[in-house]
Amino acid sequence: MIIRVRTNVGQWRIESTSLSGSSLGSDILKEIAVNRPGVSYIKPLSFDPAGNNSIDLNQSLDHLNIQHGSMIYCRVDPTTTATIRNASSNSSSNLNDDEGSNNGNGNSNNDDQTQSHPKHMKRIINPDGSIALIHDPDALTKDKSFRKGMLPLRSMKMQWTLNEFVAMDEQFVFKVQQQKETWVGSQGVSLDQDSSNAFQSYLRNFAFQRQRFGYLYGKFINEDDDPDQRPQSETLFGTELPGTEVTLGAKNKKVIVEAIYEPPQTADPDAAEGFIALDDPMEDKVEALASLLGLQRVGWIFGHPPREKGFQLSSAEIIMAAELQIEAADGAKETPFVTVKVTAGDDGNVSFEAFQVSKQCMEMVVEEALMVGENPGFCYVNDTFTAIQEGKESKSLENNFFLTLVPIHQHSSDMFVSEFPKANRDHDTRQQTNDEMKKQLQKSGSAGWTFEDLLADFNLLIYLTKFLDLDTDIPKICHSIVDRDVPLEEGYKLIIASMAGLDGAY
Repeated sequence: MIIRVRTNVGQWRIESTSLSGSSLGSDILKEIAVNRPGVSYIKPLSFDPAGNNSIDLNQSLDHLNIQHGSMIYCRVDPTTTATIRNASSNSSSNLNDDEGSNNGNGNSNNDDQTQSHPKHMKRIINPDGSIALIHDPDALTKDKSFRKGMLPLRSMKMQWTLNEFVAMDEQFVFKVQQQKETWVGSQGVSLDQDSSNAFQSYLRNFAFQRQRFGYLYGKFINEDDDPDQRPQSETLFGTELPGTEVTLGAKNKKVIVEAIYEPPQTADPDAAEGFIALDDPMEDKVEALASLLGLQRVGWIFGHPPREKGFQLSSAEIIMAAELQIEAADGAKETPFVTVKVTAGDDGNVSFEAFQVSKQCMEMVVEEALMVGENPGFCYVNDTFTAIQEGKESKSLENNFFLTLVPIHQHSSDMFVSEFPKANRDHDTRQQTNDEMKKQLQKSGSAGWTFEDLLADFNLLIYLTKFLDLDTDIPKICHSIVDRDVPLEEGYKLIIASMAGLDGAY
């Protein structure tokens, strides 16, 4: 079972075969403690970002309706979230054994409590002379640890050679280098004009003081006409050598954005990203619909308040961009997945910019080596790791060091429109309703619009998936949208027109 825990220091992915519907809420805390034994909770586990709807730790996950992939929330003390590396599941379980656990011979472990108790605990003598076991926040950072937040070397292995030690240590050292090339072709990313305008117009209602994000859906197109990407051969005095043909670079993708989907979220100025992403019950339907339309998730877009010159992305945005690139590439690999940001300048004009984060940034995020810190203009290095920049150790890295700039353009989609109200918006004058569908579809037959033209709206089609079957009805509708030579069946026209309350010809 996989459970996602959204915290103020990022999202944790709890993946365990021991969790099931019969597990208790407290078992989630035990799984978190396997890798983060010293974590201190400011607000307990809850169903909402504000922490008002706390999770009853004594109830089963089935009773709490916590399922595979569910998102829950908590707030923690960032200084207590150090992780234990290379600890086996067995040793992790031992760290959480109760004081009177059985040792397998029918005897209690009370004679060896110093071994059975978690390494992050220490004994103290109370004023009345009694002995107590309390949390020691510094226990995992003492000199005996291999690295801060890790076990001592002898706890991992009794004997080490110099080569083994060096190889072990090198896993936690990043020699930071700036990546100059992007993985997107020279034509960059092109945004559908109507979709991007609808996104920035909503943010303008709040003077860009409210941050918000959305996913970009479109296509990756090969730049076959780019001479720099054609296969070339090595030469000797101007003569091509046979068998040496290579392709220069992998950046041959142009990103075409046809639609934007805004998932459920709440604006939260206290959150590092400025918003909190919520569970999306429509996520699978949106992905399935995009696939039926020949689209895929090609990037994400977010809006933010005006910033000082040169401040592009915050550390939280850098980490989120890296996480999304990792998800798109299925690992820390090259991908044309892009990050687009929109904001207003001092003159009130709105600007769009596109970026990618470097492969090294992705690798550091995979290892949880980067953290959000006090200054949002810098990514802070987890104390377990070492970052070497220009020959010197650095505890923080400027965000712009991880960014590569992607050219950005706009176009008007030939296939899709973007007129239907967008999903999951509050304080918007328009909401997704049948009346709004009627306003859009009643234009059919006028000004050159056909019923299929007006139906080719990504957000309208998402709305229709709430009423029509995704396996039988929606594929036929999408087929007529993708291939306009295939007319939409009259039966579907009648059903959709009836839902919208249309009378007469359509």
